[in-house]
Order: sequence, then C-alpha cells, then structure tokens
Amino acid sequence: MSNQKNQTFIRRLGFALAGLGHALRVERSLRAQTLVLALAAAALLELRPGALWWAAVMLASAGVLAAELFNTALEALADHLHPEQHPQIRIVKDCAAAGVLIAALGAVAVAIALAVHLLRR
Repeated sequence: MSNQKNQTFIRRLGFALAGLGHALRVERSLRAQTLVLALAAAALLELRPGALWWAAVMLASAGVLAAELFNTALEALADHLHPEQHPQIRIVKDCAAAGVLIAALGAVAVAIALAVHLLRR
C-alpha cells in the first residue's frame, strides 16, 4: 500500500470517496442516515430558517455520518484482527456504536431546537 501522506490532494480525495462509497454499499445504517440528511436538507429548503440553523443542522448531520464512518472502520478493523468473539472486542464495538448514538441524539436535539424556534416565529 502506498503512503497516503505523500499523495496529491486529488488522489487522497479519491481514497476518501472510495471509503465513503464502500461504506454506503455495506452499511444500511449509513444509507439511512444519508437519507435523513437529504430529507433534512429538503426541509431546510422548504422552511428557510436562517444561516445559523442551516449550519447547525448540517454540522450535526455531518457529525452523525462521520461517527458512523469511524464506527464502520473500527468494526472492520476489529473483525479483521480478531474474527472470533472476544469480550474486549465487543466492548470496543459497543463503545463505537455508542459514539454514533450520542452523535445522533445531538442531531435530534438540534432538530427539536429548530422545530421549537420555527413554532415560536
């Protein structure tokens, strides 16, 4: 494998897009979260909140997707290095999944705050 640090930006971008493509193909939850992001963007287009709300929703959504991608990478590495069941590997995977849960709860909090804001207008 080549050293990614010494590659051009375009080449490194290709690696990242390949990883995203792979994760979208194999992770149902990432596909669902991507759909939720698309629905959130459509809702924002319709509701037309201020720029700060756009930023908050997009940042929260990106955080959920990033957490899911880190979880996917960690699970793949753990399964490769230790394919059989092991209590410590289970803890690692559970903690990574908890990270996705926390990011998703934060995104839900942003959605609730936006809904309250819009209802008070």
